[in-house]
Amino acid sequence: MSGSDNILGSSRPPSVDRLARTLADTGLPHPLLVDAARAAVADGDPEGAEDRARAMTTSTARNLLVGVINATGVLLHTNLGRAPLAAPTGDGRRFTNLEFDLASGSRGSRQDRAARLLARACGAEAAMVVNNCASAVMLALAALATGKGVAVSRGELVEIGGGFRIPEVMAQSGARLVEVGTTNRTRQSDFEAVVANGEVALALKVHRSNYRIVGFTEAVGVAEMAGLGVPVVADLGSGLLDAACPWLADGPPSWL
Repeated sequence: MSGSDNILGSSRPPSVDRLARTLADTGLPHPLLVDAARAAVADGDPEGAEDRARAMTTSTARNLLVGVINATGVLLHTNLGRAPLAAPTGDGRRFTNLEFDLASGSRGSRQDRAARLLARACGAEAAMVVNNCASAVMLALAALATGKGVAVSRGELVEIGGGFRIPEVMAQSGARLVEVGTTNRTRQSDFEAVVANGEVALALKVHRSNYRIVGFTEAVGVAEMAGLGVPVVADLGSGLLDAACPWLADGPPSWL
C-alpha cells in the first residue's frame, strides 16, 4: 500500500494540511510543504497526491543551499561560494552549492534559489535580487517603460545615498520622466491628468529616504495610485519581510 493510500483511504482529495504533515520528514519549512501539498491536490488525481507532493519537495530541496565537498581541484571555486568563512563562524565555514546544480552537475544560478524563496515569502509571481533600490528601480522601468513616459511627483525627484538621482536612474532605464504636481504638493488629479492625455504608461512612487518636506504638503499614496489605470512601481526604499526583529527597538516598518 502506498503512502497515498494511507492518507486517502478513498478517491476523495486529501486534506492539504494532513498531506503537508506527512511530508514533515523532508525537513523543509512548513510553508513550503503546504505549497507542495496544495499543488499536488490541485493536480486532480487523489491516488498519486503524496507521490507528487514528495517529488515537488525533492525538487525544492535540491534548489536550497547545502554543504558540499569541493573536489574540483579549484581552491576558490565561484560556483561553490569561493572561499569558506573563517573558523570562528562554526558550521558556516564550508563550501555550498551556491551556483551549482547538483542534479545536472553543471553551473547553476544563485538567483534561482533566492528568487524562488523571495517570491514565496512575498506572495509574488517572480523576484530578483539586486545590489540596491536604484538597481531595482532601473530594471523595473527598463522592463515596463522603455521609451515611454513615467509620472513622478516633483516632491520625489530626490538623490539617495550613493549619489543615485531619480532623474538619472530613469534616463539610464530608457524611460521618459514626466513630472507632476509641485515640490510640496502633489494630488491624485495631477497623476490622472497625464494618464488621461496618454502622456504616461506607468506611475512611479519613490521612497524619499531621509529627505522630508514638512508644513504645507500633500502627497499621493500607493493605494490611491493603484487606481490610475496604469502599472505602478513603488520604490519601498527599506523595510522588513518579517517585523519580528526584537533586536530592533525602532526598526523600519514591515511593508509586506
